[in-house]
Amino acid sequence: MVNETEKKKLHRIFICIDFPEEAIKEIARAQDVLGNWKFTGKLTELENLHLTLKFLGEIDENKLGEIREKLKEIRFKKMELGLGNVGSFGYRGKPRIIWIKILGKEFYELQKKIDEVLSEAGFIKEERFMGHVAVARVKYVKDAKGFKEYIDTLKLRKIRFFEDKFKLMESELRTLGPVYTVIEEYIARDLKF
Repeated sequence: MVNETEKKKLHRIFICIDFPEEAIKEIARAQDVLGNWKFTGKLTELENLHLTLKFLGEIDENKLGEIREKLKEIRFKKMELGLGNVGSFGYRGKPRIIWIKILGKEFYELQKKIDEVLSEAGFIKEERFMGHVAVARVKYVKDAKGFKEYIDTLKLRKIRFFEDKFKLMESELRTLGPVYTVIEEYIARDLKF
């Protein structure tokens, strides 16, 4: 019989791309503008902003080792990305998550490669992947329709940036918000652009 101390430790794991300072500053500006509209919720902490390529869920040590090895098989080049439109995911017309679309084609190709190698490790491929960064979570807003229209009219500066790595991350959920830890970085093998 297995007691509590012998149970395997599970890790909450995801794969992502980080943003450079210039993009984070523009996202922070968008968050400031969003703050002009009164809503109950939470803005994403600037240090936690990232583009999630795949969320893997609760993983034990053995599976984590297999994932690390599979991700080393991926070959990719330096990627060009950009900040796009602001939008929201909602429920019954009420915005719940406010996001910024991430532009670029190379990171979509990388996401497909990640899906492919991890499907060999038993993970389900994404049905529909949309590159975005969540900038706020909304619990309540009095005028949901007006807020949605306000979100849809927000404009960002056209920020373009390059990235030559992706990261395997652990997310530890805490009372004050998630804490992210880098498990491993994977660097582009061919940096010619």
